[in-house]
Amino acid sequence: MDVRRVLLVGSGGREHALAMALTQDSRVELHTAPGNPATGRLGTNHPVGAGDVKGLIALTEDLDAHLVVVGPEAPLCDGLADALGDRLCFGPVAAHAALEGSKSFAKEAMNAAGVPTAEHVIVRRAGALGDALDRFADHPWVIKQDGLAGGKGVLVSDNREQAEAFALSAIATSGSVVIEAFLPGEEASMLVLMDGSGYRCLPASQDHKRVGEGDEGPNTGGMGAYCPAPVVTPDVQAKVESRIVAPMHAHLSAQEVPYRGVLYVGLMVDEHGDPYVVEFNVRFGDPECQVTMPLLGDHALDWFTAVAQDRLTDVQHPIGDSALLTVVLASEGYPSSAVTGRAISGLDLDTVATAEQGRAWVNLAGVKLDADGTPISSGGRVLSVTGMGGSLQEAADLAYACLAGLGLDGAHYRRDIGARAGVQHPALN
Repeated sequence: MDVRRVLLVGSGGREHALAMALTQDSRVELHTAPGNPATGRLGTNHPVGAGDVKGLIALTEDLDAHLVVVGPEAPLCDGLADALGDRLCFGPVAAHAALEGSKSFAKEAMNAAGVPTAEHVIVRRAGALGDALDRFADHPWVIKQDGLAGGKGVLVSDNREQAEAFALSAIATSGSVVIEAFLPGEEASMLVLMDGSGYRCLPASQDHKRVGEGDEGPNTGGMGAYCPAPVVTPDVQAKVESRIVAPMHAHLSAQEVPYRGVLYVGLMVDEHGDPYVVEFNVRFGDPECQVTMPLLGDHALDWFTAVAQDRLTDVQHPIGDSALLTVVLASEGYPSSAVTGRAISGLDLDTVATAEQGRAWVNLAGVKLDADGTPISSGGRVLSVTGMGGSLQEAADLAYACLAGLGLDGAHYRRDIGARAGVQHPALN
């Protein structure tokens, strides 16, 4: 058997989902840096941080890795793909990673490609902020920090004082801020595998960013997701591909180095079914990854390797059509100040660390082992529980039933994941 050594970068729920997908291929010898308790059971963890580009390069050389799969955005923005040279990497070079690393760069790229997005201004001086806020005063202000912010760098508010304070803080932090028109509609996410030869859109999903049920409370990194997203009808899908994905692929492929990786397209679909780009990310979303990776079956290695080699169009594996829904279990105090170090009951590491996905499973994120080997919480988003079935309702029932078997003092989760798509939640009645 032709063994393929794969280095997976990251340590969260997304990386556990990627590890599960990759190791369904029996050729894969998985190495993860730094990984978590689950990825360590699917392969070998290495104590190299995801932000340690030099350490990751050295590890890649030591392992003689055939492929590097990058989970989080920060190492891509810091030039990991560039530094790997001729090594195969699933993840774009820094020049393209700026699509996520800089909101102003992303807006300029959207304009250059001619893709639909919200009207906006880029403010680099505090003295210009008042005019910019006046320009969009008829609707809630949408303020975006111009830099990486872990999914929490956006404020939507109709309170001018709050909007101004957030914008001034963003300018002080990153040198500029993007202020844009409010786009009404329903959000969705589309993950697009992309290289110099072409692209392949995965089924659309929908994230739940607010911490509270009914989309109340502050933004988080994501409290749950489901796939497919009914708002992305075949007609909307066609518009997304023709108006957004194809023009962006043409624009990125015209650069010195083509885009190689996954392009996360954050969408707003208006009342007429017209899609607009809210944001681009240069990696799989978390938790969107958890509800899309299983659709690749046992072909993730083939897809990722082909993208790194600019031969995506040669791969003809089918994409699954199951429905998936995932629910995030978060620590007490998340997202403001998470309480960690608490034991997690009901978690069987031998069960969660498997490449053979059943109908419901757990992906570990902010979890580590204490001195006795007991899993304890180590982050804000602790884990996610995913169900897969023939419908979103079945997937939701499976996920919530699995979640009911876990315990973490003070933890919270949303009981309404998928409600917008018609999923019924008896716990809310």
